[in-house]
Amino acid sequence: MANDTKIAVFGGGCFWCTEAVFQNLKGVNEVMSGYSGGHTGKSTYEEVSSGTTGHAEVIRVTFDPEQISYENLLDVFFGTHDPTTLNRQGADSGTQYRSIILYADDNQKQIAEDYIKKLTDEKVFSSPIVTEIEPLTEFFEAEDYHRNYYKNNPGKSYCQVVIDPKVSKLRQKFSHLLKG
Repeated sequence: MANDTKIAVFGGGCFWCTEAVFQNLKGVNEVMSGYSGGHTGKSTYEEVSSGTTGHAEVIRVTFDPEQISYENLLDVFFGTHDPTTLNRQGADSGTQYRSIILYADDNQKQIAEDYIKKLTDEKVFSSPIVTEIEPLTEFFEAEDYHRNYYKNNPGKSYCQVVIDPKVSKLRQKFSHLLKG
């Protein structure tokens, strides 16, 4: 693992889905599910699920920028969830499932803003992008049972019905970014 690893934090609906997608990328050293973007301190899954904390379900991606760029991560982020649905991804609804980028520095903020502008200018989506771009202030790790959920529970119906199609889409659209 390189000494100059970076972090990126994304929320694209259920963190089980985004974790499963980003774990497959070369240059990604760790994906941690958690909560961020809210107005309360450390919160539990139950509290975040209530919608009262303001936190979103997010993932913290630790990556080696020599192997995968932040722009590549944005490609995957926008290519594997719907950034046009407000506070919803599929059947999951509520502010905890909003599309959000929590930037670690001004460079990430600028890249994310430019990326969304490009997608908008090119009319990649038929509806406006509602992805929030906010500074990363705190990240709270999710409870242990959420970690590696897809890898640990491939037979569960949620994994088969919701996560499997996202991972398949990743493999089709982003094969050049996958681990060997």
